[in-house]
Amino acid sequence: MIHNEVAPAQPVSALKQAVALDPSTLDARTVLLASTSGAIVIVTAVGLVPIGVLTLFRARRLYAWVASLACQAILRLYGVRIRVHQSTPFPSTQTIYISNHTSTLDLFVLVALGLPNCRFFLSGFLKKIAPLGFISWMMGTFFTVPQDRPAERTRIFQRAERILRRTGESVYLSPEGARITTGQIGHFNKGAFHLATNLQVPIVPFFIDIPPDVDPGRGIAAHPGVIDVTVMPAIDTRAWTIDDLEQNKERVRDLFVSMQRRR
Repeated sequence: MIHNEVAPAQPVSALKQAVALDPSTLDARTVLLASTSGAIVIVTAVGLVPIGVLTLFRARRLYAWVASLACQAILRLYGVRIRVHQSTPFPSTQTIYISNHTSTLDLFVLVALGLPNCRFFLSGFLKKIAPLGFISWMMGTFFTVPQDRPAERTRIFQRAERILRRTGESVYLSPEGARITTGQIGHFNKGAFHLATNLQVPIVPFFIDIPPDVDPGRGIAAHPGVIDVTVMPAIDTRAWTIDDLEQNKERVRDLFVSMQRRR
């Protein structure tokens, strides 16, 4: 269990950091759906409290399953369906999962996928949105800090590596580190590739394709439609070395650039 302390709730300021609230998009439907989604998140967080107590806060897979159901419910509420394209199921062994990151919807899609025995790296500001922060904490999330705090980021990744090496769990993180809404693949950070190299476990990349008429971007005005998730073949990292980190990172980024061009 990750023993991060959940910061006191600051719902308004934290929400402004999480989403771009454009008043022109806040029609009655958007406000109603966002409010109902918020209620689902709150109910989920409250419901996890007694479950956590009964399981001594040691049943991360159970908490992740509950969170996955909540995210599936929120996507259904918006009329959004996930269509997964993959030749084989997600691995049951330790894996580093990565994807592109373009939308507020990504978080709900990722959790709804139910990646097996998987933790997440998420931005630390989510801890300020108390229900989301608590659910993430229950799932064993590694909370990150901005790039301008490199020493702290290094400690977070080193701690994550020790935990993952001990538990054999999988982990998801976005190499782009932030939502990229330009229609391009952003710069890739090294964290995922450093972890994969040190742990010598495969990387499974997948591309999240959200149609423009569905995608709320950094906002909350999502619309009904289908999100395609294309799972690419696993990348063997057993021969990777730290010296080749930059080259390997760019080679994997090129896979996403190719997928983006084929949209």
